[in-house]
Amino acid sequence: MSGPGLKNATIAAGAVMVLSVVALAVDYAVMRGWTPASDAQIAALQEKVQRDAKLAPVLAAEQKRIAEFNRARRARVNWLSLVLVGAAAGFLGGAKRLLAGQARPPVRVPERGPSAVWPRAGRAVAAQAAAAAPEIDLTFVDGLIEKEGRGAEAAIPILQAIQAHYRYLPDEALRRVCHLTEISPAQIAGTSSFYSRFRRSPVGEHIVRVCHGTACHVAGARQITDELRRELAIAEGEDTDPSRTFTVEEVACLGCCSLAPVLMVDEHTAGKLTPATACDALAAVQPGERA
Repeated sequence: MSGPGLKNATIAAGAVMVLSVVALAVDYAVMRGWTPASDAQIAALQEKVQRDAKLAPVLAAEQKRIAEFNRARRARVNWLSLVLVGAAAGFLGGAKRLLAGQARPPVRVPERGPSAVWPRAGRAVAAQAAAAAPEIDLTFVDGLIEKEGRGAEAAIPILQAIQAHYRYLPDEALRRVCHLTEISPAQIAGTSSFYSRFRRSPVGEHIVRVCHGTACHVAGARQITDELRRELAIAEGEDTDPSRTFTVEEVACLGCCSLAPVLMVDEHTAGKLTPATACDALAAVQPGERA
């Protein structure tokens, strides 16, 4: 069973499980009130029988009725318990299969070559980079592979060198690595996403580091970052402006708490900022190029 049928069966098993639990709870609550009352009734009849023996058949009949009721209840509880166990097993099994069906399929290791299929996230980044970036010279990659080797263990040194050379990890360079080495696209995707220093998109000519340490955060670092992103027209989810002039990064601390809020443009520090003066700090890097 799969698809809608499995889903409906799982829902039905869950409903049966809930109804069984409710029935058992109601039965238990009823018995909590009924048992003392029946015990008190039997005790009262026993006292009456001691005074009048003619009431003995009444006592016997009441005891028999209570015994039959208890047997019926035990059978009912046993039946409900079996239903509960079966429904719980069906619900858990169905839920496990449904969750397994919704899980992301494992990354396939594609064939080597330029037509290699990349993981979905990698394809999205690669498509954006390919649309905006000019062709890059891969001679550096070829020489790097000859130097570092072609084994999977060379993945991190190769990625570090590519990052240092191009300032990010160009998709064309990564495809070249997979084509010439034993490093798979899945390994590259996992490594480049695990280590935050690796970039999968081009970096701007100038790096703007906005301090978001405690002192700067209290002094308005968030407003400064938002204003810089608005001024540079940086899209949601991106950190670099369309012209690739500036990349805006949030950092933990720049060590200039007395100047809070503070930012650095490359190696130039500007402090005691407001959103307006933060934009002026960008203009100071490239005078004449920004209005």
